[in-house]
Amino acid sequence: PINHPIYDTLSSLAWKIPGGGRLSAMGLLMLAVVVIGIFLAHRTRFGNQVYAIGGNATSANLMGISTRSTTIRIYMLSTGLATLAGIVFSIYTQAGYALAGVGVELDAIASVVIGGTLLSGGVGTVLGTLFGVAIQGLIQTYINFDGTLSSWWTKIAIGILLFIFIALQRGLTVLWENRQSSPVTRVNIAQR
Repeated sequence: PINHPIYDTLSSLAWKIPGGGRLSAMGLLMLAVVVIGIFLAHRTRFGNQVYAIGGNATSANLMGISTRSTTIRIYMLSTGLATLAGIVFSIYTQAGYALAGVGVELDAIASVVIGGTLLSGGVGTVLGTLFGVAIQGLIQTYINFDGTLSSWWTKIAIGILLFIFIALQRGLTVLWENRQSSPVTRVNIAQR
């Protein structure tokens, strides 16, 4: 356990919201990260470069985007956000344990895929990922509150949901590609 006044203050800091709930400082921080992420992804050159590299790195390179430096900036952003998440988690639990995040990788990937991001790249939104996190949180909450199911059922349910969404994405991609390649015939209604 971490016994420090700063941790105690930050973990107990919260604001009352309508309906009897409360918004903690960590929740507010995560909402701010989502808003900044939406701005970065959709309103900056960096966000456009990330989408271009995700769609096709070779094409992005041919368009003049420095894929190497953009990729390094992506990894730097990812590292910074992972660090922030670790700090928030340690404040939330008021403990520091290096193995606390083991197995969270599947949850992170599942949240992103459930939120609509294609694993092939180039398609996805920050709000979609937030939606994926909410869906996954509902599943975990239901399984934990049910009480009759083991917590391992959470991983099984997330794995099945991940498989379904990947299959659905692949099916929709194939359908879209077939639709794009099929010839379009125009019918003039006035000639009938």
